[in-house]
Amino acid sequence: MSPTPPPAGRLRPAAVINAEIRELWPHPAVRLSTEQRARYELLVVEWAAAVRGEIVKAA
Repeated sequence: MSPTPPPAGRLRPAAVINAEIRELWPHPAVRLSTEQRARYELLVVEWAAAVRGEIVKAA
């Protein structure tokens, strides 16, 4: 799985991204590979942007 962010301007819902994060890292005691860690970091950035977008949209 190559860590590529979604196209600019197209945000997935935060809940969808959160589910993907949980699937990638099911338990804190599990160590992620270098590739998984890179994917995790991109997902966290994407999740944060989605949360900000949802807050702005709700306001």
